Amino acid sequence: MGANTSQVSDLSDNPSLRTLVGTESISENDPFWNQLISFTFISPTSSGDSKLLEEAVIPLAKILIENNPRSGNFGALVRIFLGRTKELKVSTECQDQLFIWQAHNALFMIRCLLKVFIREMSEEELHLQFSYQERAPGSCAETGSEDLLEELLSNLIHLIVEVPLLDITYSILFEAVTTLLVFFSYQLFNKDILRDGLIYQHIMKGRCLSLTSRLVKTLLYNFIRQEKCPPPATHIFEQKAEGGLLYGLASGVASGLWSVFTLGGAGNKAGVDQEHNPLPLSNQSLLLLLVLANLTDGPDWPNPYRQAITCFRNTQDTSSMSAEQPHTFQINFNSLYTALCEQQRSDQATLLLYTLLHQNANMRTYMLSRTDMDNLVLPILEILYHVENRNSHHVYMALIILLILTEDDAFNRSVHEVELKNITWYTERTLTEISLGSLLILVVIRTIQFNMTRTRDKYLHTNCLAALANMSAQFRCLHQYAAQRIISLFALLSKKHNKVLEQATQSLRGRQGDDTALPDYAQDLNVIEEVIRMMLEIINSCLSNSLHHNPNLVYALLYKRELFEQFRTHPSFQDIMQNLDTVIGFFSQRLELAGSDLSVERVQEVIIKGAQALPTDRLKKFPELKFKYVEEDQPEDFFIPYVWSLVFNAGVGLHWSPHGIELFSMDSG
Repeated sequence: MGANTSQVSDLSDNPSLRTLVGTESISENDPFWNQLISFTFISPTSSGDSKLLEEAVIPLAKILIENNPRSGNFGALVRIFLGRTKELKVSTECQDQLFIWQAHNALFMIRCLLKVFIREMSEEELHLQFSYQERAPGSCAETGSEDLLEELLSNLIHLIVEVPLLDITYSILFEAVTTLLVFFSYQLFNKDILRDGLIYQHIMKGRCLSLTSRLVKTLLYNFIRQEKCPPPATHIFEQKAEGGLLYGLASGVASGLWSVFTLGGAGNKAGVDQEHNPLPLSNQSLLLLLVLANLTDGPDWPNPYRQAITCFRNTQDTSSMSAEQPHTFQINFNSLYTALCEQQRSDQATLLLYTLLHQNANMRTYMLSRTDMDNLVLPILEILYHVENRNSHHVYMALIILLILTEDDAFNRSVHEVELKNITWYTERTLTEISLGSLLILVVIRTIQFNMTRTRDKYLHTNCLAALANMSAQFRCLHQYAAQRIISLFALLSKKHNKVLEQATQSLRGRQGDDTALPDYAQDLNVIEEVIRMMLEIINSCLSNSLHHNPNLVYALLYKRELFEQFRTHPSFQDIMQNLDTVIGFFSQRLELAGSDLSVERVQEVIIKGAQALPTDRLKKFPELKFKYVEEDQPEDFFIPYVWSLVFNAGVGLHWSPHGIELFSMDSG
């Protein structure tokens, strides 16, 4: 770009770049390449900066697309990078920062060009861009014998799994992970889910297959380590009195852009970016892991990356590896659990937690055995508490995680044994001391109420109620406020039921002799009666299984006993109302015998003694409430658009999609 280049808009006028994209072939032995990849530009990691850079690269990339069949310069650039990757591990051991820096720059240029290539052409046309070779003027175009595209993919994975994560390698590892994400970004330009393709074939079946478990393990450890961007090693770019290559850095591609875009740590802009995305490698590694895990299975082979995620084991597991699980590996579960607990603010970390809980039996068993489950559950509850500030997918993932956890009876018992103090993010009421189980109930009920007034999503209702139902038989020592909120929710449902019932009745009276379909609120009545039935079953389950452990729920039930009168003779609720009638009648009688004008403390005393005296055979037994999460309940291919919406919004720089991006927006259904 020349020494005076200081604006992104100047990229198109840079003589070195004009030579690269021009019609003349450049030999791989030409000193030009050393000059080209000796620049001080370091990868932007914010979405805004990435977009500015990519928009500046577009005109250059389009010229290269036109000229590359004659020059083969793109393939030459790829081979220059591949030649350096063979020595990267040794260079790291020798602290050869200059070598690593140049390899990074070559890969950075390849990644920027690839983004435009993928936007402008099909996979078959992209493959041809890798195949064009340097040739003499006037000769016919030839394709090389090696598959340069597969060679690059394979080398990127080798780089990620073999080069250790150090300050001097952070940038090139970030670029390698990001470049793989770019290769998969064809999905962003297609409305339909891609189930095959050249890149897909290489990653799933080619030379990359043998590295499956190592790649998944490395990406997980990148997430676990949460390494921040190191400050750039600015001494590499200082002028040297003795001259040579370092002295000539000003003639590199973007020396003047050092203060405009940095990976972190230098100048004001770097500081802003560091605050915006302080963990780019960790975040990018997690996104790549989720993309790999959600690639669709082939017609004759399963997704090996999903296999690796579903079967990896704890490092403390000494049992022999199963031959039926070819991609299994071991990882430190404690470190992974800690990282998951700390990172639930992001959609992608919550999606990883869901994936592991749902698909990896080893990890699920480990999580459920932890005695500090509050470290994991509290961040999930905080997501739900701030539901109005979260996208719907993030809320769904949090709810599904709770549903999976509540399938375990030991979890349902243990959450009531964990005492919490001063939950600062719960602002509706001061909770100086409350059990984790009671807090969970409060947050789920709040989510139901929010959904009733705002989104009215039946799927969200179903998951909330299923989690409460799974827990109900193990409710223990419910906090007074939690018991009140259970009954308050029933009161809200009762009020809504009466309103809809009145509307339906008036409509039927006015539509006598009219054969047209009933209006929507008649369907609403069926839905709300299903919800009321579920709430009654939840209350009944608690009373039938642990009445003597929950005096606060009995107190709240008696205080609002009139709510249940209208449902006693309702055909949909008569059976379930028998137990509630028995409990209400039994305790009402004991309170009458205790006298009038009873204090709250005296009422609670009567309830506690009465709970011990109530014969258990007085309450009718109903089938145990148990709901399991089934992934098939999700819309078809739900997770692929969801993952790519995260990639699109994460600042990777995939900003162009005139046809398909609406499929991947965060608000899509």
